[in-house]
Amino acid sequence: MLVARIAAAAFLVNIALAPSAQAQAHFRPVLTLTDPRTDFVRQCAPHMLGRWAHPEEVCGCLHDHAAAVVEDADLREALLRGISETGVPTIENQWVPISKRSEIGATFTKIARPTLQCMFEPAQ
Repeated sequence: MLVARIAAAAFLVNIALAPSAQAQAHFRPVLTLTDPRTDFVRQCAPHMLGRWAHPEEVCGCLHDHAAAVVEDADLREALLRGISETGVPTIENQWVPISKRSEIGATFTKIARPTLQCMFEPAQ
């Protein structure tokens, strides 16, 4: 009999709390995740102000084209970090594992042409 009373009490508490829990869940702020490209352009564009007529286009182009030619994830991440923090292709040694630091020069060679195209021929 005691078990039945405890179960009934638990059931009533559950019913009483359920609507308030649903209401809280309903009014919970929605977490919006930005996509990496949008976040990159948002960080990069202020560094391009005054340099280019359309900084968002240049930053988007750098993200899409210049960084796309870098296959290695560590080097690509370092390159994107450098561009978003300075507005120009930059890779700091400490951003790349020691084993890949010798590849930084080749990475800049790969991105030279797309970078120039983004900056001086963004429509193409």
